[in-house]
Amino acid sequence: MSTLFPCGLTRRELIWEMGGGFAGVALAGMLASESRASDAPASAGSPLAPKKPHFPTKVKSCIFLMMNGGPSQVDTFDPKPELEKYAGKEIPKDKKFINSGGRKIGYLTPAFRKFRPGGKSGLPVSDYFPKVREHADKLAVIRSCHTDSHAHGSALVMMNTGKTFIGRPSLGSWAVYGLGTANQDLPGYVVLMDKRGGPISGQPNWSSGFISAAYSGTLFRPSGDPILDLRGPAHLTKDVQKEQLDLLAQLNQQHMDARPGGRELAARAASYELAYRMQSATPDAVDLTKESAKTLEMYGVGQKPTDEFGRNCIIARRLVERGVRFVQLYSGGGHLEDTWDAHAGIESNHGKHAAEVDQPIAALLADLQTRGLLDSTLIVWGGEFGRMPFSEGKNEPGRNHNPYGFSMWLAGGGVKGGTAYGATDDLGFEAVEKKVHIHDLHATILHLMGLDHEQLTYFHQGRHERLTDVYGNVVKGIIA
Repeated sequence: MSTLFPCGLTRRELIWEMGGGFAGVALAGMLASESRASDAPASAGSPLAPKKPHFPTKVKSCIFLMMNGGPSQVDTFDPKPELEKYAGKEIPKDKKFINSGGRKIGYLTPAFRKFRPGGKSGLPVSDYFPKVREHADKLAVIRSCHTDSHAHGSALVMMNTGKTFIGRPSLGSWAVYGLGTANQDLPGYVVLMDKRGGPISGQPNWSSGFISAAYSGTLFRPSGDPILDLRGPAHLTKDVQKEQLDLLAQLNQQHMDARPGGRELAARAASYELAYRMQSATPDAVDLTKESAKTLEMYGVGQKPTDEFGRNCIIARRLVERGVRFVQLYSGGGHLEDTWDAHAGIESNHGKHAAEVDQPIAALLADLQTRGLLDSTLIVWGGEFGRMPFSEGKNEPGRNHNPYGFSMWLAGGGVKGGTAYGATDDLGFEAVEKKVHIHDLHATILHLMGLDHEQLTYFHQGRHERLTDVYGNVVKGIIA
């Protein structure tokens, strides 16, 4: 026989009521204050409340354009004329240390498309990106990046979290942990996936790891409901919902009053508060019917092959307009030829994927500038590593992975445009001049957002953890 508590409920009934009440605390409060502005300051206890940066900066948001699979630096942003001279030759003896990952090693192979100067700076960009080349004076290309892994899964996690193993907070999570977010009706960190799938290492790429789950990335779908199961039952009116939630809120409050100092229930209630506010704010943020026909055409929406990535770029712009702190867009999903993983052929692979993203990225740069948002938005472009300057196998047109030297570029707030920083060797094998490790890249991104990577720490398992572990230097040569 079940024991009745003074409230007249059995133990099971009381636990069930409290479980349902997690949402009650949030929704009852929100129904009573629907007129609150979306950009109003968060409550003092909110983990997403805006925080002051470590030092002044114009940058308020970051958009990370992730080319999943690893684009080839010698075919995109790092021209190597010497490859023409040595085309068809075997790799130099001093490069025999190169790890091919067990795949075939072929002959030195020149770029598959020509490089041409762009803008007043004359920054060379290949014909894979003719529209991005028109914005060359906005780009700071780092040609000397290097990373710690030759494999997609661990290299993706490295690019996103600073380590090759899972369980660490991602770059976006650290940014929101350090700065909060300006809009309390939307997540601080949003991830827009490619319809072909996600990165092969999955959710750890946007996880908050050992810091609060409030800082994890939230996946948005570009069409339909942006987040599955966000809306409540259609038959439940707000009046009925409020009557239910008033009662549940009372039970939750009694529970918290009897247990002062407890944080878990309050944190859970805060997550439901955000979910309730997102029911109206999120669909509006991804509603492209409010965009002009000229804007849609500029991004390539409704056109092949640019429609999907163009839509995601507009959504990214709409999100940063609304105060979202960090947005990551993936180009390429799943594995092999569905990504930038050009083992079978550079021209067939990069020709396909670059055609999908070139126009939308150029449109994003132009649109942000026109709207006065480029100075307050940092754009980051790149993959998890680069590709080798030799073919994969004899007489094969593909290239294998290259973690030793590859290119990434930054644009927007605080960036010195029209700049090429660092260098790989004459053939594009490895970074040799002003080398930039992933920790250095992360330190630079955080710096541009107003955060000191050495001060941005979280105490975990006896030590003060940080995104850049125990080293990392800001790449001052690309900062305006």
